[in-house]
Amino acid sequence: MLNADNLNLLGGTLAEINRLTAEQKRAIYTKLIPPQLIQRFHLSPSLMDAEGHDLFVLNAVTGTAFVELALFHQWDAKDPLFYAQLADTVNGQLHILFFAINDVTSQRFDVDKMPDGTITNYGMHCRNIEAEVAAMRAGLAPAQIYRGLRMLPHSLVNFETFVESLGQEVFFAEPLHYHNAVIFERYGLGYERGRKLIERIHQGFSEDGDLKEKLDGSTPFRAPNADQSLRLRSWAVYDGILGHTFQDVVMYKLVGKHSHSYTCNHDQLMW
Repeated sequence: MLNADNLNLLGGTLAEINRLTAEQKRAIYTKLIPPQLIQRFHLSPSLMDAEGHDLFVLNAVTGTAFVELALFHQWDAKDPLFYAQLADTVNGQLHILFFAINDVTSQRFDVDKMPDGTITNYGMHCRNIEAEVAAMRAGLAPAQIYRGLRMLPHSLVNFETFVESLGQEVFFAEPLHYHNAVIFERYGLGYERGRKLIERIHQGFSEDGDLKEKLDGSTPFRAPNADQSLRLRSWAVYDGILGHTFQDVVMYKLVGKHSHSYTCNHDQLMW
């Protein structure tokens, strides 16, 4: 039986982990938190604060193949340092649905909600344009509410180790925006589907490309020089420059292997 002390079960899945006791599930899922993050914010290895408040929030219901987890730097914090949603695929493989590491000590930009508190679902339902413009000008990318902590490499190593401990050889991730996909390329992920869209975006922003022609300043997210920046390209795509939403891109990472699946020259793109 899969348990917290012996994860190395061929074919192990989130559904199997979710059948364990609360203590076992906690011991397993906390392994997804990068140790560097815990050290940086001087958190206890138990993820409890000095007053006994639990800083780790876990939603892993028995009978489901889905897990949601969050780590806070203090018990009354508004937003988590680390947040992830994971699920099993139909084949029982790990799929990262959403993942973020926030520098919650930096300025917050309310791109996730309207001034009246209505949730924007990161622009899917509605958009807080004023907050988005402020975030963009502060150097953030679409969907970022805080500055990042540059811990993606550590997190991907953790995910890879976790997948390997389940006896699996691959995991999947769903980039929510153009810049996410290109960054994932750098760290060895390849395309399960959607590569043609990423290539089309790069070609569109290249010299004489149709997307470059649309960088006409008609909105704050379509500055004439946005083609030179990965982040600003992503804002333009988010702003609808393609004529449709960015979706249906799924990437994969083979344990211990780099896909070398590049859709652009990374060295020539500024952040």
